[in-house]
Parts: sequence; C-alpha cells; structure tokens
Amino acid sequence: MDPAFDAYQLSEEHQALREAVRDLAEKEIAPHAADVDEQGRFPSEARDALTKAGFHAVIIPEEYGGQGADELAGCIVIEEVARVCASSSLIPAVNGLGMTPILLSASDELKRKVLPSIASGEAMISYALSEREAGSDAASMKTRAHREGDEWVLNGTKCWITNAGESTWYTVMAVTDPEKRANGISAFVVHKDDPGFVVGTKERKLGITGSPTREIHFENCRIPADRIIGAEGTGFKTALATLDHTRPTIGAQAVGIAQGALDIATAYVKERKQFGRPLADFQALQFMLADMAMRVEAARQLVYVAASRAERGEKNLGFISSAAKCFASDTAMSVTTDAVQLLGGAGYTKDFPVERMMRDAKITQIYEGTNQIQRLVMARALLR
Repeated sequence: MDPAFDAYQLSEEHQALREAVRDLAEKEIAPHAADVDEQGRFPSEARDALTKAGFHAVIIPEEYGGQGADELAGCIVIEEVARVCASSSLIPAVNGLGMTPILLSASDELKRKVLPSIASGEAMISYALSEREAGSDAASMKTRAHREGDEWVLNGTKCWITNAGESTWYTVMAVTDPEKRANGISAFVVHKDDPGFVVGTKERKLGITGSPTREIHFENCRIPADRIIGAEGTGFKTALATLDHTRPTIGAQAVGIAQGALDIATAYVKERKQFGRPLADFQALQFMLADMAMRVEAARQLVYVAASRAERGEKNLGFISSAAKCFASDTAMSVTTDAVQLLGGAGYTKDFPVERMMRDAKITQIYEGTNQIQRLVMARALLR
C-alpha cells in the first residue's frame, strides 16, 4: 500500500476548510437554528458569522475581492452549514447560484461592478428564473425586457426567489425577443434600488422558514444597458449552464441535512434505553443506521465528483450534476424520515431538530429542478 496515494482523497486545504466551517457552524449557527425556524426569521447571526470568516461566497475569484476557492470547496461550506441549519446554508448557496451566471457569461466590467460588493459581504445576490406558469418549463416565461436608449426596461413577475428582500442584487432572466422562444431570452443584473423593482410578500413554507422566499416584480423597471449578462438572446443558455454548476450545491445541502440527522439519530440510540438495553443494541435499528450512513456517503461522493467535474469545466455536465442533486436530495428525505422514526415520539417534537431537518429536506427534491426533471435530464443525456 502507498500512504501517499492521493486519488479519491480531499486535499489538506479542503479538509481544513471542513473543520473550520464545522467549528463555526456548531458554535455560531447551531445555537440559533431552532429559533430561526420557529420564528421564521432570517438567520442574521449566520450571515454575520459566515461573512466575518469569509465563508459566505468563497468561489468569487481573487481578482474581484473573493477567496478564489473552487466549486468543491463551495460545496463543503454549504454541506457543513446545512448540517446544523438548512436555512443558513442558503446564504452561501444562493450567493453561488446568483453570481454563477455572472462568472460564466458577464463582461469583466459587469463582474467588477457586482462581485466585489458580494465578496466583501456588503451585498447578497439572488437568482430569478421561475414564474408561476414557468417553473419546470422555464422557457415559457412571460417577463419581458426591451431596450430604450441606454437602458433596459423590465416588466413581469418572478416567483420562488430565495432570499428576496435580503439580497441587493438579482440575476434575472427575461424575454427580449418572443419570436425566438428560448433563444430570445436574455440575462440581466438588477439592483434592489433600481426604479420599478418591487419585492412581494413572503411565502409561508413547510421548511427552510428562515430563508425568505418571495415574488419580485418589475414595473417598468429601468436598468443601465450594460447590466445585460453576455449577448442578447444567450440568457437561457447561461441559465442552463448555471444549473449544471449549481445543482451539486443543492446536493451538498441535502448531504449536510442528512448527515446532521444521522449524527443526532446515532447519538440518541446509544443513549436511549428500552427493555433494559440501549436502542443501539437492537439489530433492526442497527440496520436502519447502516443504510442511512451508506446512502449519505454515496450521496457525498457523487456530489464531490460532480463539483470537481464542474470546476474542471468539463463538457456534458448535465447527467452528473442532475444525478448528484437527485440522489442526494432523495437520500436527505429518506434519512431524515428514518431519523424521526428512530427517535420515536421525541423525533416528532420540536425538542429535537430532526423534525425540522425532515421538513427542510423536502425542498431539496424540488428547487433547482424537481427530481422528476433531473431524471428527464439524465435520460436525455443517456439517449443523446
């Protein structure tokens, strides 16, 4: 055997990052997680702690004031925060989602206008693609943008916008040429202070209640012409490329939630006694834990492979990114459900966090493309 063999092993830097984020999450985020969920309030403590430590948007390149971390590092940050609080993990996750179109397709001038404020923690950014009648069929969006001199004028409504109202910047997809359907969609960056930009009311949700989800409205919203991302008509291609890079981050969030639930369930069955013996002595429960841990580890490896391939800029990321997101989120739902079962009546109460984790896990099967859509993407990649 060769102890120096480093294939399939995280680098020392990645391992150190995990330890640092886990330490911060347990000390500064976990103590507030239950209250954030109960009150449905934005996790400001997590935002402050993550920003102070530089973990809020680690993938911004150094030239724009960021940490210059890779996409795998970004996933590790999200995973470790989600292990204690899924709502808080959406701070780095959605910053990554919102700025990826800019990183992929924007001019250097636009990058320098937007990214430094996110890197410093002064601003957050959200991503606006979905509409009420254009979710899985995003190309059917109705939001419009037309050019008037040195400005673009946007009209329409976007829905399910994570961290809307908290973010300063919004990456927005809008139709600039209705005749071209998907090839007539362009991408823009909107600032919260742009005239005609309006934030709607907060959705009442099953889980991730600490991360606000709102509609955003564009009422003759005027933005400078240079805030278009890439060339006109390339927005939908940018949106799809973005999801190839960010779906593994949802997988990472799901892995974190599942790992948190597994850790709590494991500790509980070692302490709780029935029939004069710890629950951990009963083989039926041992098998449940073994299956939970097996699925979590398999999901983690798939997410890490997808993130690593995305970082290398490999082509045809669709299959692996969808597989990572789909498998990890299905795993999170099953593992958290089993964790509630292992804790019995206690698991069904808010005295333990596994019921929150089960509620939070559900959204990972839905956003950034439902798992039915992920299976469609994977099948098309196989049959292409």
